[in-house]
Order: sequence, then structure tokens, then C-alpha cells
Amino acid sequence: MINCIAVSHNLELIINCPLDELDQEHIKWFWIDFNKPTDEEIGELDRSLHFHPLAIEDCIHKLQRPKLDYYEDYCFFVTHSLNPYEVEKEEINFFLGENYIVSFHHQESKPVYEVWERLKAAKKVSKWDQILVLYHIIDKLVDNYFPIVYQLEEALDQIENNTAEKSMEQLLEQLFDTRHYLLKLRHTVIPMRDLLYRMLNSHRLKGIKLKQEYFADIYDHLLKLTEMIEANRELTNDIRDSYLSLNSHQTNRIMRVLTVITTIFMPLTFIAGVYGMNFENMPELRWDIGYFVILFIMLGIGIGMFFWFKKKGWFN
Repeated sequence: MINCIAVSHNLELIINCPLDELDQEHIKWFWIDFNKPTDEEIGELDRSLHFHPLAIEDCIHKLQRPKLDYYEDYCFFVTHSLNPYEVEKEEINFFLGENYIVSFHHQESKPVYEVWERLKAAKKVSKWDQILVLYHIIDKLVDNYFPIVYQLEEALDQIENNTAEKSMEQLLEQLFDTRHYLLKLRHTVIPMRDLLYRMLNSHRLKGIKLKQEYFADIYDHLLKLTEMIEANRELTNDIRDSYLSLNSHQTNRIMRVLTVITTIFMPLTFIAGVYGMNFENMPELRWDIGYFVILFIMLGIGIGMFFWFKKKGWFN
């Protein structure tokens, strides 16, 4: 679907303006949105708008890295939004010209829809232009990152405190899932941060230079997100190391108890083995109380070794 909205020099909104009328003199600036376009609609990027084939190719091929490309009379942006339910990247592309902006996305985009409706309902169209449209969309993209980060932080708190009283295996599995989502976030936020840095420091984006404070605010948000993600990744490392150390400590305690038990039974097994050989010249085998004497000796050895190991602190 191709949607188009234009603003005339008389500051009137023209909704669903035909593409072939956008170059008329009464049009001040316009915004075209390609929402889940068909192959035929994608062809309009070349036929009607005459964009560079490489930029069109980047639109067709999904999940390009966030970037900024310069062309003769326009700039091409690749940005990433995040699906909050699956923490999956979704690409939104922009063509920014002197008096227009074109947005392109293969899936429904809530930020684009919200800005579109906001522009339609605007009472003072004079404050709007293509640069402000780009700012509002990117700002909403970045703002939508925060709830995902906060949700992952809450999950980490639950893992650290084990409020659900899960087993160590379940906690580690949940921890690695959270770490995987943080890695996905990192792969989105850092390239977006680098993109905003290029936009702020580019001498060819004069319109953005005039509204630098707006885009600098987005850049600050991305810096904050980067710090939060890195801090949470370090926290996952600390929690993982703590659980692995605890697991190793518990294993060592179990092995120590088993070692004590094995050590206590070693002399008892030796005595039982000696008197289990059944040689004829073993006088103890003919004692009437020999069996009970040997049991008493074995019991005494076991109890004695137990208290000796306990005194050494092997059961602490």
C-alpha cells in the first residue's frame, strides 16, 4: 500500500495526493509511505521517484545494517525497529530529499502510523516538514527500545533473587535466554547509535543540522540504552559465574562426603576381604565369638574414623 500526504504552500494538508501531482508548484513538501508494498508498488520507487537502483535494492533486501548513504539530491537511511514480543529487528528505510521524505517498510510499523496520524491531526502544519517527520519516527523507534530493556532488567532481578523458586538448571536456561535477547538488542542499538552520530556530524545534512538538538536528544537516549545493555550483560556474567561457583561448591561438598564415606569403608572392606578368603589355617574362623569380635572392631573403626573426620572439619 502506498500512502501519500502533501503540504501546499498555503499550509493545507492534501491526503492521498496522487504521485504524478507531487511535482506541482503548489506543493511545499510531501511524505510517501510504502506500507507492505507489492512488487508493482515497489516499482514506483524507480518509475515515479527515480531513486538509485542500489538504494532500491537495499529496500528490497531485508535487514540491512543501519546506515546512511548519500546520493545526488537525497539521502538514504536504514533504521531498525524492534518487535517487543519476539525482540526481532524490523527494518524501516527512508529517502530524505529537499522537499520530501519517503518511508519504506515490509511490515506494519506502529511508529510510522502514529506519526502519520499525528500529522493528519496537526493544527499547525507550518511547524512540520520532512525533517521533523524523520525525527518523530526515529524518536518513537528508539523510545520503543526502553520497555524491552526494562522488561529484561526485571527478568534479571527475578533470576538473581529467584522469586519463582526455580531449580538452578531452569535459572541458567532463563539467564541464557535473557543474555541472548540482550545480544539482539546490542546488535540493534549500537548501529543505530552510530547512525545518529553520523547524522549529527554530517555536513551534507543541512536540514538535520538546523534541528540538531532534536536528533542529539535521540543520540543521548541511544547512549543511555547502550550503557544499560552493557551493564545488564555484565550482570548476566556475574549471575552466571555466581551460579556456576555455587554449583561447583555444592558438587565439591558432595564429593567430600562421598570421599569420607569411601575412606571409612576402606579398612572395613579390607577386613571383610581378609576373612572372606576361607583358608583352613585361619584360627579366628573357629572362634565361637569371632564373628561378633570382628563386627565390634569394624564398628569401632568406623565410628572412630567418623569422629576423626568430623574433628578435622570435613563435614562443615
